[in-house]
Amino acid sequence: MLLLGLDIGGTKCAAVLAETEGDAVRFLCRREIPTVGSAADTLGALAACAEEGAAACGADLSRLAGAGISCGGPLDASRGVVLSPPNLPGWDGVPVAAFVREKFGVPARLMNDADACALAEWRWGAGRWTRHFVFLTFGTGLGAGLILNGALYEGASSDAGELGHIRLSAEGPAGYGKCGSFEGFCSGGGIARAARGVAEAIVQRGGRVAFASDGRTGGITAKSVAEAAFAGDKAAQEIFRGVGHRLGQGLAGLVDLLNPQRIALGGVFMRAEALLREEMENVLRRECLPRALAAVRIVPAQLGEQIGDYGAVTAALAAAENR
Repeated sequence: MLLLGLDIGGTKCAAVLAETEGDAVRFLCRREIPTVGSAADTLGALAACAEEGAAACGADLSRLAGAGISCGGPLDASRGVVLSPPNLPGWDGVPVAAFVREKFGVPARLMNDADACALAEWRWGAGRWTRHFVFLTFGTGLGAGLILNGALYEGASSDAGELGHIRLSAEGPAGYGKCGSFEGFCSGGGIARAARGVAEAIVQRGGRVAFASDGRTGGITAKSVAEAAFAGDKAAQEIFRGVGHRLGQGLAGLVDLLNPQRIALGGVFMRAEALLREEMENVLRRECLPRALAAVRIVPAQLGEQIGDYGAVTAALAAAENR
């Protein structure tokens, strides 16, 4: 069946068209835009991307069976409404599913991006053959999708898995509106903020910063810090050790609470696992119940950089199958 997936993120958005047959999925086209302007502007641009993509790849949108929207929370999945996500300022009570349903005339389902990606990894990636699986986004923000006893767990208000909001420390970088939160320490934005603090200290001592575009404090991103760390910069490596420590702390609570078989991490972890794993595992060994830790494998998301596309298509599949 022909499916439309819209992946809405804090930095960029994408529209993808895919065909599924049984357990196989084939991507036909993809268009990406930066997340700028109002919600209405972004949704209009995404709809145009879908139409342009369909024309380019020869897909007939009249054959669409369903559309899915993957977006960071909080949101009301049952009503298809986005509710002021921290990484989407101005998206306050936006009826995304209704817009897509009316635009394309097909069933549309809005899903938390972590939930959508968890289902995608469970169906096609790192979570296959498990009954207890957790996926962490670890991108612009941090959230989790939970597969418990072989089914997606969304919670009483569709807010289950908002791990980024959990406070790991009384003090620390702010993420998800809370200082010292899991997201504050373990997200692309959190890493950049921590790196800027380190850069300021280096500059005050008269040094230059390897992970800054101007050698001082400008243009710092999680990507630039990771590149400097892989190139051997000690300050950048120390930043990632700190992130690995906080990641271990957050995961330890998850392991002991839910006792999953597998945890897959996307985003930063997929790209910088080598910088994070050693310290993460040191903390897990100290903090976790031994039997729970022995039962779990912690791995990078297997669907790689396409995981957002797979997640959006998974939401569309759910809409088409009326699940």
